[in-house]
Amino acid sequence: MTSTATASKPGTANLRRPASARTMWLLVGVGVLVVLSILSVAFGVRAVSLQDISTALAGQDDTIAQAAIIKRIPRTVLALLVGAALALSGAAMQAVTRNPIADPGILGINNGASFAVVIVLAAFGATGAFTQMLVAIIGAAVTAVFVYTVGSLGRGGATPLKLALAGAATSAALASLISAILLPRVDLLQAFQAWQIGGVGGAEWPRIAVTAPVLAVGALVCFACARGMNSLALGDDVATGLGENVFRTRLISAVGAVILAGAATAIAGPIGFVGLVIPHFCRMLVGTDHRWLLPFSALAGAALLLASDIAGRVISPSGEEIQVGIITAVIGAPFFIWIVRRQKVREL
Repeated sequence: MTSTATASKPGTANLRRPASARTMWLLVGVGVLVVLSILSVAFGVRAVSLQDISTALAGQDDTIAQAAIIKRIPRTVLALLVGAALALSGAAMQAVTRNPIADPGILGINNGASFAVVIVLAAFGATGAFTQMLVAIIGAAVTAVFVYTVGSLGRGGATPLKLALAGAATSAALASLISAILLPRVDLLQAFQAWQIGGVGGAEWPRIAVTAPVLAVGALVCFACARGMNSLALGDDVATGLGENVFRTRLISAVGAVILAGAATAIAGPIGFVGLVIPHFCRMLVGTDHRWLLPFSALAGAALLLASDIAGRVISPSGEEIQVGIITAVIGAPFFIWIVRRQKVREL
């Protein structure tokens, strides 16, 4: 009786958190994001004062400190956009595949976008922001289709383990092909090496202006599918019985996730594990209703990437920045192992 009542309406899957608690956590997330944004502008290799911050935000760049602050502002904005995009993409992929370890990095989608960008750079020398973003989205889409097709072969369909293995194998193959293309091209290798690790240090307003609208489109597509994602969580048969077009919902949600992952990778490089860690963390706080999970994941993803960027600037004893992709890998790799072990125990 309880299961029937829960499944009676789309968008009501596993609503285990009261609205007041969700609202509270959402407000906490906004507050944390505001604090981290201030810290991102204030902290870095060069120390700055509160007066420098206030004058720099007013548009003055007369001193070196003020110039450093002005340079940190687009970096902060880029970290917010990319973190939110990757977290949203991961949450959508997990909903579409019903796979707890789905993530743009683990499924090889980030490397697919990178491979497409490398081909265009090496063959045509295209460095335009829009061109690279478009190519990255196409590469991400092709890789997503390939991994899902390979992971669906055999008995049982696209199980979490098969998708993870297909993604890992595809990612490794693409990484090898990227190296094969870049090694003979020293000029491209030096410029591409930092990008391949993943970071937001090279943020520029023109590139952000090109990428932000595309990220907004991908986010709106995912948000529009939130109710359908709740239905998918009940199983295909139940979702169909509730009147949900399962194929259409999966396709549109996947398109939104691929747009977000591809555009984020094009501007910041293949940053991993944000789309894996954040949705799991957010489910513990706001439950599994995607109408709440998706916006909260966007907030938490932006906060994680921003905090990782701040940490990479201040923790290095040599004064050299640590790329944000390294910080997220240090956080995400143990979390990934924990999820895999937990999932294996559940299947036994």
